[in-house]
Amino acid sequence: MQQITADVALLTDHRYKTSKAAPEDWYLGNILRDDQLLQNALNELGLSSVRVDWASPEVDWSKFGCAVFRTTWDYYERITEFSNWLDRVGQQIPLYNDLAIIRWNLDKHYLQDLRQRGIPVVSSRFIEPESTITLHQLIDETGWEEAVLKPCVSGGARHTYRVDRRNADEIYAAVKPLIAGEAFLFQPFMNDIQQLGEDTLMIIDGEFTHAVRKKPKVGDFRVQDDHGGTVHVCRATEEQIALAERAMAACPWNPLYGRVDLVRDHEGRWSVMELELIEPELWLREEPEAATRLARAIARDFQSAHE
Repeated sequence: MQQITADVALLTDHRYKTSKAAPEDWYLGNILRDDQLLQNALNELGLSSVRVDWASPEVDWSKFGCAVFRTTWDYYERITEFSNWLDRVGQQIPLYNDLAIIRWNLDKHYLQDLRQRGIPVVSSRFIEPESTITLHQLIDETGWEEAVLKPCVSGGARHTYRVDRRNADEIYAAVKPLIAGEAFLFQPFMNDIQQLGEDTLMIIDGEFTHAVRKKPKVGDFRVQDDHGGTVHVCRATEEQIALAERAMAACPWNPLYGRVDLVRDHEGRWSVMELELIEPELWLREEPEAATRLARAIARDFQSAHE
């Protein structure tokens, strides 16, 4: 076991564990800048912190006062291992966000809960494991001539497809073996994403801090930078802020921090695309004060947990 001792473990995965990025590695550089801002803010509050690979078998988690999810961006590829890790480590130290929130946000069925709580979310149909419904049938039933299909447990646009009548059979053939063991989400394709992008609002301790706009590359619809998407600072409207804060407040448990991804629906109304509560990129480098606010929230809950 590694004998590391610190108040806060900032959780990453093995790809980003290094503490120094090569000059050309802007992706890792952004990760390290964000984590450094948070570490500096924690240090000013008297809390020590280290970056830790969540899946490392050498870590003795009892040596930490708490763990904060930051860039555990491989969890959905190792979901059984991650779930077992949550059970084990969640019994040893506080997790932020906490275990109940993580488990709820793991599966995109949480969108149903938000809708039931009065939050406008992008219309959704769920294809449950072992379902025999085809994509052509879903298009007929919903009337969505263009749609997006993605797994209910996923990240990084894993197995995410743009579907219409021309490619429905081909895509269904590709995902049918997967549907045998996991649920999928079927949603109408939002033209606004391709034209304007997706607005992402950061919410820390229940309050809005800052926003960015994620745009896909020309000819694509995926906004992730892994697929050529770009990120731009934007000014959120009062309407967007109110919706994002209301969406966070509608969660069954109070998230310490998170991200609300918004898009306009076909009627021009803002709707929630997703809540990112497990390991959201927060773009702290664009708003350093947000790192201070997050550190204060962690410190408050840390102190409460250890009284």
